[in-house]
Amino acid sequence: MRYAHAAGGETHRFATLAAVLAAASPARSGDQLAGIAAGSEAQRVAAKYVLADLPLTAFLSEAVVPYEVDEVTRLILDRHDEAAFAPFRSMTLGDLRDWLLSPAADPAALAAAAPGLTPEMVAGVSKLMRNQDLIAVAAKVRVVTGFRSTIGLPGRLSTRLQPNHPSDDPRGIAAAVLDGLLMGAGDAVIGINPASDSIRGCTELLKALDAMRSEFDIPTQSCVLTHVTSSIEIIEAGGPVDLVFQSIAGTEAANDGFGVSLAVLDEAQAAARSLRRGTVGNNVMYFETGQGAPLSAGAHHGVDQQTLEARAYAVARAFDPLLVNTVVGFIGPEYLYDGKQIIRAGLEDHFCGKLLGLPMGVDVCYTNHVEADQDDMDTLMCLLGAAGVNFVICVPGSDDVMLSYQSLSFEDAAWMQDRFNTRPAPEFEAWLERMGLAGRGDAEAALPDLVARMGIAAQ
Repeated sequence: MRYAHAAGGETHRFATLAAVLAAASPARSGDQLAGIAAGSEAQRVAAKYVLADLPLTAFLSEAVVPYEVDEVTRLILDRHDEAAFAPFRSMTLGDLRDWLLSPAADPAALAAAAPGLTPEMVAGVSKLMRNQDLIAVAAKVRVVTGFRSTIGLPGRLSTRLQPNHPSDDPRGIAAAVLDGLLMGAGDAVIGINPASDSIRGCTELLKALDAMRSEFDIPTQSCVLTHVTSSIEIIEAGGPVDLVFQSIAGTEAANDGFGVSLAVLDEAQAAARSLRRGTVGNNVMYFETGQGAPLSAGAHHGVDQQTLEARAYAVARAFDPLLVNTVVGFIGPEYLYDGKQIIRAGLEDHFCGKLLGLPMGVDVCYTNHVEADQDDMDTLMCLLGAAGVNFVICVPGSDDVMLSYQSLSFEDAAWMQDRFNTRPAPEFEAWLERMGLAGRGDAEAALPDLVARMGIAAQ
């Protein structure tokens, strides 16, 4: 199938649907690196015209990654909900954009539509949207999940407390956790990226987090972000696993590079659910994604990085996760060159994930060798607050000393909650009140008892 658009005496032709999607993407370094980006702004605009006129049914008849070689494609097409798609069957992609921005696309209608939309449709419609459109639609979508706390309710903004330490030192981790709790952070998850991925080390961290959570009766969940197969092994050995974590991508080959498959994820979900550790829900999976991962693994099949990112969300939604977040600026300037590209990608990822029915969060972040700074992150943080992001990731002082990148601080999350008049998850908010931490100004009075019970020597 060939696609073309003529204007001003010039005709732009695209050999495949994947080529149209790639050319229509806003400029980004990853697609340029892959040699699939639009060669000019005129070609980019032509591709957008082609997309706008494309029937949605075209996305069901032409796979961007071949069905025969890719289990993610098979997942997308085999589980497509025809009944949910029926109201949109006669629409073009441009029609879908207009509907999404209309009053008819209210929260209930958007939730009903999600199973009928494929990642490629959602990625495509995002390419027809300005930033304000991405914000407006995402803000209408509510995706609610639960384990010990309920994430995604209207008027709520949750946080992942990320207390990473370069040597996995328990005292350093405890100090970071205390810092976050005093600022009201941690209701989405207290999640550690371990410096060592050994089964023994990860189990010790899990036990320490679980003991801390139990000591203070904190209505949250803990997670050590080890490989999914390690989590399965820890569960089988009786370890206190709340959430199973895994990085995922939008092609089978990229997931194979992560050492994971749909079958392994299914096994992990069953193992975690069998523990029945949740109190308000049983969403036990936690996924991280990021534009550029398939390209970095040589597993992109000539498809643009944003479309592949949306396909990763099809993997995620098959496993009813508690949390999904894009680490939008983490992968580096080879894929998102500067602050402008990171901001756009963050809004795209959030929009696509929410529209596909996922509880989306964002790690508002950048690496030290990218053309971005904290002002760019402040901008993205504000835009995501307006877009109704489910949660953000926070580290002490905005600086992750183990992963060596910049994210948001606990103070940033508190600012977001104040600015957008949102609160933590209800169970966690009630706990903050019981602990005398709800006003944050009372944290100083509560500090001595917290320090003593955490086993940290008071200074």
